[in-house]
Amino acid sequence: MACTAKTMLGVGLLPHFLSRDTLAADSAKGGKAKSVIYLYMDGGMSHVDTLDPKTGDVMGPTKSIKTSADGIQLGEYLPQTAKVMHHGTVVRSLSSTQGAHEQGNYFMHTSFQLRGTINHPSMGAWLQHFRGPGNPTLPGSVYIGNASRHPGAGFFSPELAPLFVNNPENGLKDIELQQGMTKTEHSARMQIAADLDAAFMQKFAKQRNVTAHSGAYDGAYRMMASADIVAFDLTQESQPLRDAYGKDAFGQGCLLARRLVERGVRFVEVSLHGWDTHSNNFTATPDLCAQLDKALATLVNDLHQRGLLQDTLVVLATEFGRSPKINQSLGRDHYPLAFSSALFGGGVKGGFVLGSTDKRAEEVEDHKIGIPDFNATIGKALGLPLEEVVMSPSARPFTLADKGKPVLEVFA
Repeated sequence: MACTAKTMLGVGLLPHFLSRDTLAADSAKGGKAKSVIYLYMDGGMSHVDTLDPKTGDVMGPTKSIKTSADGIQLGEYLPQTAKVMHHGTVVRSLSSTQGAHEQGNYFMHTSFQLRGTINHPSMGAWLQHFRGPGNPTLPGSVYIGNASRHPGAGFFSPELAPLFVNNPENGLKDIELQQGMTKTEHSARMQIAADLDAAFMQKFAKQRNVTAHSGAYDGAYRMMASADIVAFDLTQESQPLRDAYGKDAFGQGCLLARRLVERGVRFVEVSLHGWDTHSNNFTATPDLCAQLDKALATLVNDLHQRGLLQDTLVVLATEFGRSPKINQSLGRDHYPLAFSSALFGGGVKGGFVLGSTDKRAEEVEDHKIGIPDFNATIGKALGLPLEEVVMSPSARPFTLADKGKPVLEVFA
């Protein structure tokens, strides 16, 4: 139990609970999204080889292919994604001021530059702060992957940090009672522990780390008793569907993400590592795209068939692009000046392209979008109060996306 509690800080324990139906009342403020599945391409995905193909020498051996949306082409390594582009919007005019991995990753997740004096919340923490947990017996936010740079809850309470799941096929560990212990016996032990801690808790009630520690135990206990804990058990899915998502960790992570949002989890991030292709870009990128393509297309179709795509926003993001110029190692270097993303469902337009780069994909020519603007757009899709000021523990004012303004053109 103690081991589980230490990993359950992502279980939301805010006093208010809003169902998916209740949250729909806020859709008039932006899009129709009630939850987010955030697919993060860690390392910097090449926009030229994926979402913003060109002609000429910048493409190297990569070719362009048509999609299900008239006038939209993708790189040839995304053939299944091409078949679902009528469900989504391609954003081809992102631009970041951060060209290093740690700084770019942090900026993309928080809308703020990395500073040594404060930690800013990620989007999942902001969503829980404003809306509470979608399902009070499950984490409000889940991260699936192995990254160590996730900003988590930032200056918010640790309760708003995501639950980290390294291997989606392993489910949750240490979530069952000890062998031979009944629920009645366990409840009695929990009550004894609470009685022993009562005086300490009363004395330090205003210390957020103390309350977060207590909340972790409460949250873990709620998860243990929840019927929805089955969401983490991928063996409940048919083998053909599991195969369709892909047998790799990313594909199974996307399947787990669908199962979680289906049960009310607000924000699920699934990461795919390895996009830092300074060398051998045209060997590594096809392999990475094979994982992304299979999982993304299946996820979009799966959500659509279950009636969940209209209120689930699927975001494909990365910290920056790769240089259109191919280097001597047949690779592409860091390139924050211009890169791409994609949005599916959640009230965004289908078969739509926003923004453009020049013929070499080097500079944004139309509708330049900064990272805070992009995150403000996600917030708008969720109907979150973008202008509401929140004070950090050090009494500094912050808003969800800093000074970012939502891009309203993406909404249907």
